[in-house]
Order: sequence, then C-alpha cells, then structure tokens
Amino acid sequence: MKRRVSCFAMGLGLSLLSATSTAGAPTVELRIENHVFVPDVVEIPAATKVRLMVINADSTPEEFESYELNREKVIAGGHKAVIFVGPLEPGDYPFFGEFNPKTAQGVVRVTAAKNL
Repeated sequence: MKRRVSCFAMGLGLSLLSATSTAGAPTVELRIENHVFVPDVVEIPAATKVRLMVINADSTPEEFESYELNREKVIAGGHKAVIFVGPLEPGDYPFFGEFNPKTAQGVVRVTAAKNL
C-alpha cells in the first residue's frame, strides 16, 4: 500500500509540474483566414516554450503541419487549438496547411536573445 501511495504522489507531482511549466508559456496567436496563415511569419525567442493559439476563422477544417517542429493538428472550421513549440534553437521552422498547402504556408522564426 505504501508503494502505491508514493507512486500516486509521484505521478501527481509530475502532472502538476507539467501543468505549471506550460501555464507560464507566452501565447502567440496565429489565424487561418481564407486558407492562409495570418501572420505568415511568427517570431518567438530562442530557448523558450511558446503556446501557439491557432484560430481557424474559415468554415472548413485545416491541418497545421510542420515536419521541422514535429507537429500536426487538425483544427475544425470555426474552432481553435493550442500547439506548444519549443524551446528551440534560432532558425526558421516552416509550417503549412495540409488541406491547402499552396496557400496556407508560414514560418516560425526563432530569434536569439538580445544582449542588454
């Protein structure tokens, strides 16, 4: 019984740690409008976990897809989804809409922290 309680407590602790580590992530809004990502370039700081709030303003579904970010998520028309990215090294990470790849294209641009 003692072991079950400690495993449960450890699992609960890890769940809370995970929730708090993502709760403070900055949010960047990305919209899908007329089968186009707006903005098409999203800038985020290096070494930072970021919450992309993808809002599909179209009436049809779209899939956020990125091989470089290792992410894919279908977002129904008129709905939104959260996609976490990072922490990442500086560089460009392309993404596209799987259902409209010719028009729905964009880049997550990761910039190095500036020295103050």
